Amino acid sequence: MSNPINRRRFLQTCAAGAAAAALPSSVASAADDAAKSDRPNIIVFLADDLGYECIGANGGESYKTPNLDTLAQTGIRFEHCYSQPLCTPSRVQILTGRYNNRNYVRFGLLDWKEKTFGNMLRDAGYATCAAGKWQLSGENEAPGHFGFDEYCLWQLAIRGQRYANPTLTINGKVHAFPGRFGPDIVCDFATDFISRNGARPFLIYYPMMLTHAPYVPTPDGPDWHPERESDQEKGGKNKYFGDMVSYMDKIVGRVVSHLEKLGLREKTLILFTGDNGTGRGIVSRFKGRDVPGEKSFTTDGGTHVPLICNCPGMIPGGRVTQDLVDFTDFLPTLAEAAGASLPSGVGIDGHSFAPQMRGAKGNPREWVYCWYEARQKLGDDKKGEFARNQRHKLYIDGRFYDVPADPFEQKDLAKSDLGEEARAARAGLQKVLDGMTPHIR
Repeated sequence: MSNPINRRRFLQTCAAGAAAAALPSSVASAADDAAKSDRPNIIVFLADDLGYECIGANGGESYKTPNLDTLAQTGIRFEHCYSQPLCTPSRVQILTGRYNNRNYVRFGLLDWKEKTFGNMLRDAGYATCAAGKWQLSGENEAPGHFGFDEYCLWQLAIRGQRYANPTLTINGKVHAFPGRFGPDIVCDFATDFISRNGARPFLIYYPMMLTHAPYVPTPDGPDWHPERESDQEKGGKNKYFGDMVSYMDKIVGRVVSHLEKLGLREKTLILFTGDNGTGRGIVSRFKGRDVPGEKSFTTDGGTHVPLICNCPGMIPGGRVTQDLVDFTDFLPTLAEAAGASLPSGVGIDGHSFAPQMRGAKGNPREWVYCWYEARQKLGDDKKGEFARNQRHKLYIDGRFYDVPADPFEQKDLAKSDLGEEARAARAGLQKVLDGMTPHIR
């Protein structure tokens, strides 16, 4: 409650609720409407294949990310946010607030029985939109089923190109855009949605196409030639990865600028993260050392992702926190920020980090958990289930690592003489693993 703007809004909401309890229904409804009008807009950016080491504010040295760096400097930056190691598992988890051991079916699919933060916020009166890469089912009805009123998506009912000359599905209809760059079309759709819905609270789930392979030229580079370029023809050239990171950052900046132009920036909560670690084959400079991308691996390089939160009217700026966050935490955080009810009839695994965003201590989690089917299917000894804290990590098969000292997990401490801190960490993490339910199948 240290932020005076947030405290005033909090007291106004409480007063509206108390007054509504004592007034006739018509007046109470008006009070409810007044409270709802003060709720923040929410935009959740989910960059594709972008690890923690790629952002300048985190210590990245290879790429230019001025817009994200500014959001970090004027908001809060979490140094310990952890995703699943691969695209679909992360999307299933962030949207539902539930661990994959309880709801993961297969790659490219979100079980239709699940409820998402799109459903939750639409039920709470938000206008809702999904823009970017879907990869959760092939039905045109899926975005609406999962709570999104409008959508502009790649990899829904049809795949096609995502970058140069893209094919996208917009509100149920397939459109081709010769000569255009897919991320620009999606950004145009998102900013238009903001323009049309600025008078009511809105949610945009923005799973970005960038920076996933194939690595291709962007419209800002000299090699951009859309009339003769396709994703396949220009794919696999790692030299373009840096251009794609810069363009991803530019897209974020375009959305922020549009909010400012419309006078909506003060009350719009922006959350930025990545769906998993950077693609393999990419090596980035980070705090004076080389960091390889380890997407699809359960190591730090596959699961450690950026998290930047910014809202001038809600979040005091210039802060960095060591609190743990995993992808189950986003849904309850959005619920608290929006004053929405959690989905009924399902168990939510996450912890809200809204208090930390506002400058309060909150109730930080002591561990994060991962159940990862794709890793288990490889048939090797690196099983895909583990629990960890900021330092130590314990796998279901007993492997135990000091992650900062051994980020590539080459020295198993399971048979070593452990110090007091390590022994306590291992015992606590073992309790977490013992308490997890088996996979749904």
